[in-house]
Amino acid sequence: MTGESPGEGPLRPSDHADAADAASSREGITQPTLGVVGWLRWGWRQLTSMRTALVLLLLLAIAAVPGSLVPQRSADPNGVRQYFVDNPDLAPVLDKLSLFDVYTSPWFSAIYILLFISLVGCVIPRTKHHFTAMRAQPPRTPARLSRLDAHHTEILEYADAEDAAAAAASSVDVARQQLRKAGYRVERYDTATTLSVSAERGYLRETGNLVFHASLVGVLLAVGIGGGFTYTGQTVIIEGRTWVNTMLDYTSFNPGRFVDEDALQPYALTLDDFSVSYVTPGQQGAGQAGDFVAHLSTQFPDAAPADGEVRVNHPLEIAGDRVYLMGNGYAPKITIRNDDGDVVFSEPVPFLPQDNNMTSQGVVKVPDGLREQVGLVGFFYPTAQELTNGAYTSVYGDLEYPLLTFWVYAGDLGIDGGVPKSVYTLDPSEMTQLAGGDSGTDALELKPGETVDLPEGLGTVTFENEAPENTNSFEDSVKRYVSLSIHRDAAATWVLLFAVLATAGLLAALFVPRRRMWVKATAQGHTVHLEYAGLARGEDPALDAAVSQFAQRHLASLAGEPVTPAHSSTGPAPAPDVD
Repeated sequence: MTGESPGEGPLRPSDHADAADAASSREGITQPTLGVVGWLRWGWRQLTSMRTALVLLLLLAIAAVPGSLVPQRSADPNGVRQYFVDNPDLAPVLDKLSLFDVYTSPWFSAIYILLFISLVGCVIPRTKHHFTAMRAQPPRTPARLSRLDAHHTEILEYADAEDAAAAAASSVDVARQQLRKAGYRVERYDTATTLSVSAERGYLRETGNLVFHASLVGVLLAVGIGGGFTYTGQTVIIEGRTWVNTMLDYTSFNPGRFVDEDALQPYALTLDDFSVSYVTPGQQGAGQAGDFVAHLSTQFPDAAPADGEVRVNHPLEIAGDRVYLMGNGYAPKITIRNDDGDVVFSEPVPFLPQDNNMTSQGVVKVPDGLREQVGLVGFFYPTAQELTNGAYTSVYGDLEYPLLTFWVYAGDLGIDGGVPKSVYTLDPSEMTQLAGGDSGTDALELKPGETVDLPEGLGTVTFENEAPENTNSFEDSVKRYVSLSIHRDAAATWVLLFAVLATAGLLAALFVPRRRMWVKATAQGHTVHLEYAGLARGEDPALDAAVSQFAQRHLASLAGEPVTPAHSSTGPAPAPDVD
């Protein structure tokens, strides 16, 4: 070889390129080009691989995390508005990243669609292959079973060669019956010198794997399509008032793309009473609220009213909708009259709780009827107590000593420009503060039934007492309200069904072993050599024990014959293979 030139030796092909002349021959070496179709095929294979599907599933879980960290417009529009108020610099940035609409954002939808394509492209070919494999016969018996790790041998002696041959045939028949009863698919493979049965089981493992991934596709379809028929709305109902399931009565409404807003189920809810219990002073946890119950009357067209209740985590189901209790508070009735004594505003106003003792804040806007537009920022204290600095706070959530205070503003409410404004906030940037705060005038203070003058002779404001006449206490002097969320989820049943199927498929894929087992009988003179062997697809620590247990059962079934075990072992048989 040393005297031969590169590329001319008998151990090298004629076109071999040595390192010495690699530079000179580099121009003659061409790399294969994939082309457009080749790259598309490569990209499709990468996208539809199981590894990519798992990565996309992980990315989808990570992408859903912001939906639980920041409020979502679809579920909590008021929380989104409050987030903008509390974080004026950060909120616009998050909004541009669609973090307030995570589940409808372009980046979340991209992951969602890619995962769907990946799962479909992965499941369909594997389903075809699995269906073909299930119809195929078990593989032929290997010539040397002793090479398998799970291997067991037995040597049985008989009176003569004819008895041994008959016993070999009988033992294989018995093994075939036992394996079939154990759930194996079996097939006989006999040669001139040996008789054997091949058995296979565990296709349920791959079936479970396919069911699991197909169920994930089902979940994606259910969420994607069913979400189009899903809607969520919020409303506030004050005691004694009725809410109707129409768009006009919702304070906010977030429909799916397939929801017909003009074809909502017709029904009405009336808040008859809201019951809440408080831990009395002197006991552990004093002042904390106990059970919340909203007593409702439900009404369908041409049907008698029915009673219903909504509790925390116990929604009311009606006409396919679920009604959840989201919050509650007080709604003091406020009446405002102009300087001529004419009523320009008279409504119960929901006040939003600010702490556990129901210290609440509300806003009253009077755009017409007075000399100029007036806005009042009110603070309601169910059980008022004055602090050392002159401010008030509530020390108990129930109505023991209710007090209502107002800061008064006059000017432009900012509602004439056609831009929607929240009824729970007041923008005082174009207004002048007339009472409370830094105005130099004390805030207005009212108890139930009291009336005080508005600054600058604008009129009067009255805190109406709605308790029955001749009642000395403040109980029932202020009505309560409940905040309800009406939710219709068309995908919930299907998602639950596919989730159950996915769980069942995953359990089958994890715990059903995929095994092959063989039993071979070889008659040699007046002896019969029995071999038992098993092979697992993947990890199966119980395979060796399963082979040994089957061998024991098989030998026990042959006990009725005149058999004398001459030798048994686990591992390679002492006698040579005759195949």
